[in-house]
Amino acid sequence: MKTRVFIAALVITLLINGNLKAQSLYFPTQNNWDTIAPASLGWCQPYIDTLYNYLEQNNSKAFIVLKDGKLVLEKYFGTFTADSVWYWASAGKSLTAFMVGIAQQEGYLNITDTTSKYLGAGFTACTAAQEDAITIKHQLSMTTGLDDGVPDNYCTLDTCLIYKAQAGSRWAYHNAPYTLLDSVIETATGQSLNSYTASKLGLTGISGLFLPSGFNNVFYSKPQAMARFGLLMNANGVWNGNAVLSDTNYFNQMINTSQNLNQSYGYLWWLNGKASFMLPQLQFTFQGNLFSHAPADMYAALGKNGQIINVVPSQNLVVIRMGNAPYTNSNAPTVFNDSIWIILNQIICTANAISEPTSFRLNVFPNPAADLVNVEVTMPIEQFEIYNNWGVLLHCFKPVKSTFTLPNLNSGIYLLKLKTAGKVYYKRIIKI
Repeated sequence: MKTRVFIAALVITLLINGNLKAQSLYFPTQNNWDTIAPASLGWCQPYIDTLYNYLEQNNSKAFIVLKDGKLVLEKYFGTFTADSVWYWASAGKSLTAFMVGIAQQEGYLNITDTTSKYLGAGFTACTAAQEDAITIKHQLSMTTGLDDGVPDNYCTLDTCLIYKAQAGSRWAYHNAPYTLLDSVIETATGQSLNSYTASKLGLTGISGLFLPSGFNNVFYSKPQAMARFGLLMNANGVWNGNAVLSDTNYFNQMINTSQNLNQSYGYLWWLNGKASFMLPQLQFTFQGNLFSHAPADMYAALGKNGQIINVVPSQNLVVIRMGNAPYTNSNAPTVFNDSIWIILNQIICTANAISEPTSFRLNVFPNPAADLVNVEVTMPIEQFEIYNNWGVLLHCFKPVKSTFTLPNLNSGIYLLKLKTAGKVYYKRIIKI
């Protein structure tokens, strides 16, 4: 009898604990959002202005930090306000992944289904066998095997979707297969993407629209809507006791390694704290954490020109940045995101806060370059490496000046890797 009671109590405890995080978080209403002063958290306030100055210098428009669901930092730059609307770029991929999970829990689809079940046979230029091997899960994990090296890898026409490798055998940051998830959702649910998203996220206050841009569908919203999505993720898909995404198995898969090729990629989410990572447009695996200064359990939605959602479950932190391109421009602004965390650690007074100067800059110009490529750094460089698009080391040297010219390079995409103060930074350049 005691054993049965113990087991029953254990089951109840496990069920309750699954919602403890959501219950401990504050959730804003449609019109109001509680704030909490940084001083009350013991944060080091003098660094806040340092962070705001850094963000402003790097073309930011909005910056928000949530702690336990409440607004701790909220700053808008220039003429941008809380009511201004901005694009998420590829950070919207992570929202799409969330919507795929809802569609699966409602029985509209299964991520193991073939993509052609919803898009029809011949949606690619592959053979029937090659196409039938592509599943929704491959789209979510960037492993469709379709060639990302086509002239326009945003193009979703069948003539642009060319076989490169067996589905599941190659990781590549390829926009077109992701975009086709929108059509998968619409076909499966019988609703438009905007209608389905609005109906499922309505109670959270996450308002916004997917708008067409070329082959893409780009999500636009106010900054606080992006913060609300980060909070929803922080709460494991539960909003103030209401399970928006109740499929915990899918949710956990979404924010954990989705394949064995790029450990730092889930279902359209970037993951920190893994042993290695890959980057867009590079077939090379780098050792170490994706964000060396951020908490190990952080996962992130990243978009072109520095659209960022960071979620840190262990600290109940959500960090949002919207804006134009910072000093480093990338489809996935990993270096810029990490540089923000250098200063955030000092604000939060993290015990292992990085002591290196917050004025670090890596500036490559011109980029793209037709002739010589110049590099400017603000700290002594221990080692500088240049890799080609396939991860082959081409040059390795130690610069003697803060501004220097790279060795002559042929046309192509290259990755610059530098070590300074024991840390590693990356920069992608294009030689035309």
